[in-house]
Amino acid sequence: MVKYNPRTLDRTFAALADSTRRRILAQLTRGDRCVTDLAQRYDMSLPAVSKHLRVLEKAGLLRRRRYRRDGRIHEMQLEARPLKQAAQWVEEYRKFWEGSLDRLAAYLEKTNKQPQKKGAA
Repeated sequence: MVKYNPRTLDRTFAALADSTRRRILAQLTRGDRCVTDLAQRYDMSLPAVSKHLRVLEKAGLLRRRRYRRDGRIHEMQLEARPLKQAAQWVEEYRKFWEGSLDRLAAYLEKTNKQPQKKGAA
């Protein structure tokens, strides 16, 4: 089993727990966007969207670049590495549970094929 940094996984899953942040990440899969472009889709203030972006940044899911020389426009870029690590973590547990369920199914199949003793309730 691969070792994962629990703090990184915690931040990743906490960031992904919010639907607004997941939608922001989905927007960024189509390319980099400035903060104001990202905020236009949501019925919330720019500071509220910025809070979501900071959570995503802290989780390492996006990177901020200053877009203009004066630094007033920031462009956000998707950083997929934490998502990949989270997906690998989930995949390991999926394999574990599938294996457990396969063994349970095999056991049940085996016990159902055994002849029943007479008089057993």
